[in-house]
Amino acid sequence: MCSSGKPSTRNSKHTRCTSSMSTYQMSSPVQVNVNPFTPESYRRMVSQSSGKRKIREEPQVSDFSEDNEEQGLPAKRYVTRESNMASRYEKEFLELEKIGVGAFGSVYKCIKRLDGYIYAIKRSTRRLGGSTNELSALREVYAHAVLGQHPHVVRYYSAWAEDDHMIIQNEYCNGGSLQAAVSENEKLGRFFQEPELKNMLLQISMGLKYIHHSGLVHLDIKPSNIFICKKQEDDIPYVSEEGENEDDWFLSAKVMYKIGDLGLVTSIQSPQVEEGDSRFLANEVLQEDYRFLPKADVFALGLTIAVAAGAKSLPTNDEPWHRIRRGNLPALPQKLSKDFYNLLKYMIHPKPEERPTAAALVRNTVIRPFLSITAKLQKELDREKSKTAKLERELKEVHLAQSHQEDTSQRSLALLGLLAKTGSSSSSRLVGGKVKRSHSFTFGKSNVSPFHLFLNE
Repeated sequence: MCSSGKPSTRNSKHTRCTSSMSTYQMSSPVQVNVNPFTPESYRRMVSQSSGKRKIREEPQVSDFSEDNEEQGLPAKRYVTRESNMASRYEKEFLELEKIGVGAFGSVYKCIKRLDGYIYAIKRSTRRLGGSTNELSALREVYAHAVLGQHPHVVRYYSAWAEDDHMIIQNEYCNGGSLQAAVSENEKLGRFFQEPELKNMLLQISMGLKYIHHSGLVHLDIKPSNIFICKKQEDDIPYVSEEGENEDDWFLSAKVMYKIGDLGLVTSIQSPQVEEGDSRFLANEVLQEDYRFLPKADVFALGLTIAVAAGAKSLPTNDEPWHRIRRGNLPALPQKLSKDFYNLLKYMIHPKPEERPTAAALVRNTVIRPFLSITAKLQKELDREKSKTAKLERELKEVHLAQSHQEDTSQRSLALLGLLAKTGSSSSSRLVGGKVKRSHSFTFGKSNVSPFHLFLNE
């Protein structure tokens, strides 16, 4: 069935549907929604982008049964050979420009027609069915699906297949790749300074920590796989002091570094390793020693920061390559602080077990000096809390002793009062206070003793 709704022969079907798609392509550029919630700077960026589409050759005609879709998850090969005359890519996205080319394929900057937002769409160059390219493409999709969302990993939205090509919809990073920034710096004779290098190392380490804690390793960390997102002043959200914590600091960051291109990702527990770029490859991976795979990512990250610091093109083999694997950083055009330089050397240590983990890098006081201040203040606070607790215990003991003493004094006074009252009553009876007094007057001699006279008195 074509758009007319009438049955037709295969030839007429192809002619009519192709004509219909061409008409759709001609009218589609204006059918893009404007998201009212996007920041003003984002809208300016969209308005400045080219609105011309680069139309690739039309897809081949192929039958597609909807019944297969309802039977459950199709086989891998069937997924990558899925075809539909109404291409999802052409239907849902407006292509603005090509922004990258890599081993996987090409990357395009596109606006999704439904939500009006910009995305990076990766499309494989080579056909994937039954090839190692298919496994690599599916591995990237699987890794994205497992990792979910993290501020320092390029976000994944969706993936599908069209005419034996894999298409992946990812977050668009408006700052391009770190490699592009390094190349631009070389042209201008400049390089990233140490404060920004530390910020870069911290953010990428956070992304690596998240990947490693998810049971995966990247195995292809390098400048071309690190992407930059830049925020304008009006894009940075206000974070109230009540909502601030150590994990939310990136909300106010103007530049975000994110790890992308997960085509070589593998499991730490059951690794299926494919060697990445030899310039950033750790020697133990080359020797097929996979006991410390996360440390291979740390090794590559150390060299990535060295390249951002101004190191020239890294060697791919021979003695210069081996010299770096012996723990020597490539020559740098700038002088870094001793602590930071030693940290980078520590990251490319010949023994992988001696290298820091990504989690240790995140906590390292060289790149996060405020942590040492925080730790010092925390110790002082703990000491003061201990002193306060001790004083409170002593004060409580004094209050208890004082209370006990007061109780004892009150009991003593009560007892004395009782004794005094009892003594007074006994004395009254003893001296005959209520007995009639007798007076005896004797003239002359008397047999009454003075004591008897006293009692009667």
